Amino acid sequence: MRTMRMSVTAEPPPPPAPGAEEYPALDFANSSVALPGGQFLDLLGTPATAGQWLTERDLAPADAGLRETCAAQLRSLREQIRALLASRVDGHAAPPSALAAVNDALTRAPAASLLRWDEAHGLHRAASHPTTQILDHALASLAANAADLLTGSDADRLAACGSAPCTRYLLRTGRRHWCSTRCGDRARAARAYARRTQPASPSTPASSTSASS
Repeated sequence: MRTMRMSVTAEPPPPPAPGAEEYPALDFANSSVALPGGQFLDLLGTPATAGQWLTERDLAPADAGLRETCAAQLRSLREQIRALLASRVDGHAAPPSALAAVNDALTRAPAASLLRWDEAHGLHRAASHPTTQILDHALASLAANAADLLTGSDADRLAACGSAPCTRYLLRTGRRHWCSTRCGDRARAARAYARRTQPASPSTPASSTSASS
C-alpha cells in the first residue's frame, strides 16, 4: 500500500527562511516542513510536487515528467544536505555518508554549458545534457550550492530555527533565530504560556526569633 508523503494541513507553508533566496540548497533542505500538531508538508513528496519545486527554481522544465524514483533521489539528497547543515550548526564532524552523497551528486553532471544558437534565442549557452539527465543536473546544481554555502563566509551564519516543532534552517541576521515571523510569534507565545502556568515557588517560612530580655 502506497503512503502519501504530503500531509493535508490547514496551515499554509511558511515563507522562505532567511537565506533561502540566496542559496537554493537551503530552500531545498527546508522543503520538508514540520508544523504544529504533528503535521508536516513535504514539497518533494510526490513526483508532481517535486517537479513543480524544481520548475519554480529553474532547475527543470515544466514537462520534465519526473517519476517516483526521481523524487526519491531528491528526498535522499535533501536528508544528506540536512545532515551536513546540522553538523555545521552543532560543530560536529561531517557524516561520511552525507559527504559521499553530496560528492556523488556533484560528479553526476558536467558543469560547463555549451554555446548554442537558434532562431528564437540567437547565441546562448545551454546545458550539454539530454532531457533524460535533467535530474542529474538538478542534483549536481543543488549539491554545488550546498557546498558553496557550507564552505563560504555565510556558513558562520547558519542556524536552526529556535521554534519547536520547526526543523528549518536559516541564515542568522543579528540575534534572530526564527525562520519566519510565524515561528517567532509561536516561540514567544510558548514562553509566555510557560511563565503563566509555572507553579509559584514555595515561600520560605519565616524563622521564629526569640526576643532577648
